[in-house]
Amino acid sequence: MAGPEKKSDVKLLAEKIKDIRIAMMTTQEADGTLRSRPMATQDVEFDGDLWFFTSSDAPKVSEVSQHHQVNISYSKPSDNLFVSVSGVAELVRDHDKIKHYWRPFYKPWFPQGLDDPTLALLKVHVEGAEYWDVPSGKMTLLYRLTKKAAGAREDIGEDIKLDMR
Repeated sequence: MAGPEKKSDVKLLAEKIKDIRIAMMTTQEADGTLRSRPMATQDVEFDGDLWFFTSSDAPKVSEVSQHHQVNISYSKPSDNLFVSVSGVAELVRDHDKIKHYWRPFYKPWFPQGLDDPTLALLKVHVEGAEYWDVPSGKMTLLYRLTKKAAGAREDIGEDIKLDMR
């Protein structure tokens, strides 16, 4: 994808995930088992990369070093919005970048703060994303799902794929 289309998809994805603080990151263990855990997305302008604080000795870091592909899922049930993001992860130990993204919010997970020698960032370069944006409220969704289950052709929302490459 080139130029304006990519910028448009980046902007659209940024809009979809901007108010969702916690995401689920899925990595692959050495034996192929998938593993997910909650991660706090950094509150920065999305430019195609997502950033997450981690400890450099956390299991997810060794998983990412073996299998770079990860999935990040976002959910905002109050708006019937669900987003799946795929990309390539890498460990970043740049102290200036760590200092830039640091917020007191992270202190419970990293009690030593910026003095923690294992404090690092996981950078996920987003390659693609898909979102489901279900219209209206819960009753409308329930009605539409019931009609669809009964065999009626019923639109229950958008399934949009974005190519970030």
